[in-house]
Amino acid sequence: MSSSTIGSTGTTVNNTPNDTMGANSASTSASDLQTTFLKLLVTQLQNQDPTAPMDSSQMTSQLAQIDTVSGIAQLNQTLTSLSSQLSATEAGQSASLIGRTVLVPGNTFTVDFPLNADGSTSTTPAASPFGIKLPGAASDLRLQVKDSNGQVVRTIDLGSQPAGVIPVPGFNPVDDNGNPLPKGNYTFTVTDAGGTATGTSAPLALTGISVISVVTQADGTPGLTLANGQTIPLNGGPSGIL
Repeated sequence: MSSSTIGSTGTTVNNTPNDTMGANSASTSASDLQTTFLKLLVTQLQNQDPTAPMDSSQMTSQLAQIDTVSGIAQLNQTLTSLSSQLSATEAGQSASLIGRTVLVPGNTFTVDFPLNADGSTSTTPAASPFGIKLPGAASDLRLQVKDSNGQVVRTIDLGSQPAGVIPVPGFNPVDDNGNPLPKGNYTFTVTDAGGTATGTSAPLALTGISVISVVTQADGTPGLTLANGQTIPLNGGPSGIL
């Protein structure tokens, strides 16, 4: 601790600086600085040399700086509280996605015979969900399905489509002749035959994969673990949810 003499009367003030790095510094340092400054100011005014008074502009500038520090501290507290609330909301959203299907980049889907409500196997084949992402509007969107041998089995003309995500959860797995597609894995491609959606606006194929769990990523944000073992971030990860 040290002290300094102010004015001709020998009045002393404590010069020990406030701890602005402690646990409560974010909320108290600006207030402490302001209190200390005002005490010093009053003491200096009481003991100043009348023939050489203090510069009022410097006093005003220092008061403005202290108010700025106080405002920044309050803003930091508000942002910290908001961040905590957003994290809690994200965690709740992530948990609600377990068991649901998200669309991620990929051009595959599966045809299989699903189970009926009574546990029996359906005699009607069904396709797993897939979709299309359009960064820009397409004038003549066309979807082409190929089997595991690379043979085209179905071509669908979707016509004009606006930008956005087009989920296809109920695709009827039949070929161009109306015959049911055999059980197995299929690939698909999407193009804009009209030539509008090209380059960075070209259609993007999406495949549906179910979410099996939620994890906390290295940066503290929630991630979705998919059935294929891939982990994607909640924000900006899935292109769509079915």
